[in-house]
Amino acid sequence: MNTKGSILIVDDEEIVRQSLFDWFEEDNYETVAAETAEIALKKYREKKFDLILADMKMPGMSGLQLLEKIKEIDGDAFVIIITAFASVSTAIQALKDGAYDYITKPVDPDELTHLVEKAFRQIHLKKENFQLKSSYDEMIRPDNLVGDSEQMQKVFSLIQTVAPANTTVMIRGESGTGKELVARAIHINSARKYFPIVTVNCGALAESILESELFGHEKGAFTGAHYKRKGKFELADGGTIFLDEIGSVTPKTQVELLRVLDTKQFTRLGGNDVINSDFRIITATNESLEAMVKDGRFREDLYYRLNVFTIFIPPLRERAEDIPALAFYFLKKFSTAMNKRIHDIDCEAIDFMTRYSWPGNIRELENAIERAVVICKESSIGIQDLPITRDRFTVSGAEDKSLAALEKRYIAAMLSENSWNISKTAEQLAIDRVTLYNKINKYNLQKP
Repeated sequence: MNTKGSILIVDDEEIVRQSLFDWFEEDNYETVAAETAEIALKKYREKKFDLILADMKMPGMSGLQLLEKIKEIDGDAFVIIITAFASVSTAIQALKDGAYDYITKPVDPDELTHLVEKAFRQIHLKKENFQLKSSYDEMIRPDNLVGDSEQMQKVFSLIQTVAPANTTVMIRGESGTGKELVARAIHINSARKYFPIVTVNCGALAESILESELFGHEKGAFTGAHYKRKGKFELADGGTIFLDEIGSVTPKTQVELLRVLDTKQFTRLGGNDVINSDFRIITATNESLEAMVKDGRFREDLYYRLNVFTIFIPPLRERAEDIPALAFYFLKKFSTAMNKRIHDIDCEAIDFMTRYSWPGNIRELENAIERAVVICKESSIGIQDLPITRDRFTVSGAEDKSLAALEKRYIAAMLSENSWNISKTAEQLAIDRVTLYNKINKYNLQKP
């Protein structure tokens, strides 16, 4: 049977001890009684009780001495002192030594019940806060930062190095390599871990919308602004703001970002009040910001302000030894989510995946395993379950591994898969038909 909590009652007077024991046991508390402080201390060492009710004056060790011993075992212990010798000095000493509260004899049952209930409300709140913090860590810990390769071990080392600092971090790597996961790992291992990490995909928003997202706006600041809204910088106060695709930010917004980074102050759109926010900034890009600075598309001063500590995430094709571990991680994730009993990936499929160059990186691998789990009819994923046909290009030691060669093989494979349907292939490649035709001519690709 569930109880309200556990109470240890310590009193040398049997009638008082038994009365309190019966009272709280009847009120659905797990209750244990001890006639001396020495016996109570032994019982507490065997089991930590939620609350201790201890008489002040007892033969041998006093209630205050017991309080001191219990606090040495658990500094957060809740102790209520019961005394027949109430005085200001007694109360102050008990509270100074860490007692939760005290009550005088003769004990008023209603008063003591109220005091105990008040103590247990704080005890339960403290437990819930601890459990919430623990579950929060577990819930958002980026466990899919998987990898035993030398490159990923270097990434993990850099995360551990920079996380405790308040340094601005730039994460670089191709699309789909897991830049946001690295940002979250840095946040989780920092002193800001119990404050929010706020993510903004700068490349997905137009300039005016991005400004509103970052800085917030006042009611009536623009058409459609029917209410006041806090911006991401304000929401990230105490925590971390992660700006993905930072290279897509317009020159106007770059100037505003530079000012905010320098002062940690800003105003909402349409507002006049200066807002302060203590945030850490992490950015990510898959573009060459150096080339953009050279071309005048990215401010040099902002570049140096952001590029303080850099972490480069290697593409999946450069750490093929991590592919099996990642594949099995995603298999467990999706088989559990779909309640399917698929526990393995056969050797042929693993070999094929390690030879495939994964232009979409981990995101593509995750999608491939998810699809395989959906269609797999057996207990083990086979090569036939993967959404990659055998004629799709692979990377082997004898093949040209240059970027141009990889692009040529990839386009050829996509054209073949779509039976040379130009419109469909261009749509899947996220390019227009003219660009696709130019690449077909560039690589001298021929329809079979």
